[in-house]
Amino acid sequence: SNAVMTLGVVQFACTDDLTENVATASRLIRQAAGRGANIVLVQELFEGLYFCQTQDSVHFNRAHALAEHPVIAPMQALARELGVVLPVSFFEKKNQAFYNSVAMIDATGEILGIYRKSHIPDGPGYSEKFYFRPGDTGFKVWPTRFGTIGVGICWDQWFPEAARAMALMGAELILYPTAIGSEPSSPGLDTMEHWRMVMRGHAAANMMPVAAANRTGSETVAGQSQSYYGSSFIAGPDGQLAASAARDGEAGTLAGDLFGHL
Repeated sequence: SNAVMTLGVVQFACTDDLTENVATASRLIRQAAGRGANIVLVQELFEGLYFCQTQDSVHFNRAHALAEHPVIAPMQALARELGVVLPVSFFEKKNQAFYNSVAMIDATGEILGIYRKSHIPDGPGYSEKFYFRPGDTGFKVWPTRFGTIGVGICWDQWFPEAARAMALMGAELILYPTAIGSEPSSPGLDTMEHWRMVMRGHAAANMMPVAAANRTGSETVAGQSQSYYGSSFIAGPDGQLAASAARDGEAGTLAGDLFGHL
């Protein structure tokens, strides 16, 4: 792609009202697009609270097939209106299986395909194996209007093989929507710098930009509380931070021509 790839990464604190979260995401995507972004990344499972803090089958009601999922159509309309690429995280029901998925929406509003999260964590505060089966798509890259993009989801971001696989498939940019923060079993543990360092390593090793969007704020689900450390960022092809957001609050982090200095 000859177009300049300009990336916006947004972060915000979610409520458990899907309509409200879609409105917040849309407002921040519009802001990023207004500042020149043509690819905008929103955090993992932004449709509601991070329900994986607890194991309760009621939360399967949040899942929908791609064609019926309530976050997908508004994001397609927004992508088309603004002419931006939107990788959209959603809780997917496919027949009798449930996945943690991303739909790659091109700048036309067309869905280029979906990626289903490969690495599913299972520990205190992050009980994802209760809800999601490991993805069956393999790693994916998509030729969008603004470049070839690979997407991993949250825990995928810790594995160098995943980033390398996407690089070898032709990715020019790797994106990771995320939900990470406090560790209920280790209250003193702050993984933020380690989390960034791993992905900055993917950028440096593969000589391509890598970005992550994380949620912020504290959430209580079934009496359990967890806080998320934001710190969304974009690393350039040298692994250096091209842009970064704070631990709290909303952001629409932006970086211009990420390839200009190579």
